Amino acid sequence: MEHQSCIFEYRTLGLVLAALLIMTAVTVGASYIDLGWVNIWIALMIASIKAGLVLVVFMHLKFEGRAVILSFLSTVFFLAVMIGFIFWDVGFR
Repeated sequence: MEHQSCIFEYRTLGLVLAALLIMTAVTVGASYIDLGWVNIWIALMIASIKAGLVLVVFMHLKFEGRAVILSFLSTVFFLAVMIGFIFWDVGFR
């Protein structure tokens, strides 16, 4: 089995940093626009993308084995179900 390098180039890290800063600005900008119930979904979507970038690049999830990735994905699925239950509960009160 070959050893895979876990080092990203500075260019990749810089692009991810720029993307994170841009998405932070978009999140702040979207908070000033009243879109009703869509605001929360936009904020959650942007936050999920940002978390995914941090996990893959800065926490090197890209280089982990299948067990770690499967446990991460099952955790994300469980979190999505729990957030869905919260929205469902609040929506039908």
